[in-house]
Amino acid sequence: MTTTNIIALRPKERVRQSVEPIATIYRNLGTASAEQVVTRALSELAVTMAGLAAQVQAHDLADLTRRLRRLQRMADNIGMISLGSVAGDVRECLEGGDATAFAAVWARLLRVAERSLAQEGTAVDQTMV
Repeated sequence: MTTTNIIALRPKERVRQSVEPIATIYRNLGTASAEQVVTRALSELAVTMAGLAAQVQAHDLADLTRRLRRLQRMADNIGMISLGSVAGDVRECLEGGDATAFAAVWARLLRVAERSLAQEGTAVDQTMV
């Protein structure tokens, strides 16, 4: 009788963010207006990510590269370095036609998006100190 050990891997992504883009928004617009702009940007980013997830789940890859490019720009504009970078990586896998790489990097994008959006509130708080 052989015993097989199964190990469940739970990847944890290290998320890089820059507070400078958000700090610049606060400096240029003031606290009240900046909060609205940043909140709207985060909402749009979350909605875009949810739309991408639904599209991938439905196996509808039409227009996905354009939407990934948009996600990348949005992330870069508010200092979400990791999210923007991984969105670009997913786009490259899709454009290269590598389904296995796409699936792996897509899973990474989901993890990074979740962590980035969870940490963004902390980054906003730090810019106000």
